[in-house]
Amino acid sequence: MTENQPQKAPAVPAADSTPATPAKPGVAPSGAAPSGAAPAAYPGAGSGTPAAEPAVSADSAASTGAEGAPGTAGSGAAAPAGAPGQRPAPAQSSASRIKIDMPADGIPEPMRPATRMPKLPADSDPESADSAQAGAARASGPGAATAPSATQGTYATAPASAGNNAGPAKAEAVDAGTEDVYVEQSPTSMLQVRPPQEEVDRRLAARQQAANTKPVLPRVFQVLLAVFYPVVLLVLAIRLVTTNAFLWIEYHRPGFPVDSFGFSTDDRLTYGSYTVDYLLNFAGRRYLGDLVNPQGTPLFLEREVAHMADVKSLIDFAFLLGLVLAIVMVIGIIYLSRRSTGGVRRGLFAGSIVTLVLIIGLGVLAFMGWETFFTDFHRIFFANGTWTFYTDDTLIRLFPSQFWSDAGIFIGAFVLVVSSLTLAFTWPTKDRRQAVVRAKRPGRRAAAQ
Repeated sequence: MTENQPQKAPAVPAADSTPATPAKPGVAPSGAAPSGAAPAAYPGAGSGTPAAEPAVSADSAASTGAEGAPGTAGSGAAAPAGAPGQRPAPAQSSASRIKIDMPADGIPEPMRPATRMPKLPADSDPESADSAQAGAARASGPGAATAPSATQGTYATAPASAGNNAGPAKAEAVDAGTEDVYVEQSPTSMLQVRPPQEEVDRRLAARQQAANTKPVLPRVFQVLLAVFYPVVLLVLAIRLVTTNAFLWIEYHRPGFPVDSFGFSTDDRLTYGSYTVDYLLNFAGRRYLGDLVNPQGTPLFLEREVAHMADVKSLIDFAFLLGLVLAIVMVIGIIYLSRRSTGGVRRGLFAGSIVTLVLIIGLGVLAFMGWETFFTDFHRIFFANGTWTFYTDDTLIRLFPSQFWSDAGIFIGAFVLVVSSLTLAFTWPTKDRRQAVVRAKRPGRRAAAQ
């Protein structure tokens, strides 16, 4: 170096490139204020507490200068370690900052909220596009303003001011330039195809016929009730006559003829009870054939025993028939009560009418000539010559003509009274007819029996 050359000044490192030097205890960092200078104010610290400002790079200072605020750790002023009442601020470095990569074109990509879903094309699903538009329109509040977004053909809602709490931006889908897409008016149009008119008429006629057609079985049971009712009632009346109670009443009633051949009332009641028991039990002819009077002679003759055997067979058949018909009637009543409203009432009503007609007709014939009626009755059920006896025979002495006339009157009166009561209780009154009509309506049931 010569004397003529000017002396170069020493290179002073620039402030931007000077690296940060950590502060050591008792040593003032470079760039720090001298000891005699006034300390920088530290928010939240005491007035006499000095604060040291760490040296940072230009890039870090530029990034943190805008974010720093008074009273926060990022404001650039930190309380010294060991300051009373204060927590030491952590040292910040550029490595703790999040760096955002910028695209090559220099235009940052707009951020989307996490609740935002990608917009589907309008022609893929018209219904979903309509629902998305409606949802976006509802999401945008009165304080939001629309602004064009990066996506072509859509508009996004942005907050009107930076200070409002409108929340994240919502997308309002507005399709632009889409072609017309054919949409079927009704997805179930095939179900609305009307069949031919002939088929419609045929189905309607079949439906009406099915609605007007009544089941056959209820009608059958109603007819059976009407037919069986007089028979069962007549058999019941005969059963009441063939009892020892009726026999006792007849022998003890005033005006009953006495036995002119010597039977007392006690003898009649004893021997007559044997006869009635024979008709109801399962014993054979010996039940009556072995009976003897006090003199030791047989009480009943052979022809009398034979006739009583015929009567026993007829009574057994009548009782068995009445029992079977009664069981059928009970079954019919149970069925009609569940399947046909008013069916039991109609069946018994018809049966009571038939019974009244029959009993009134037979009563007229018996009143016109009891002897003729009694003879014709025996001719129908018994062989000729097997039912005629002498006046001194035991059967005539125990059961004179007055007994049979009284029995006929009791049977006719019982049947007449019961059938009349049945007719009265099953008479089709207005209320009962209305109950049947209400039961025929769909969705209603009426128990009018």
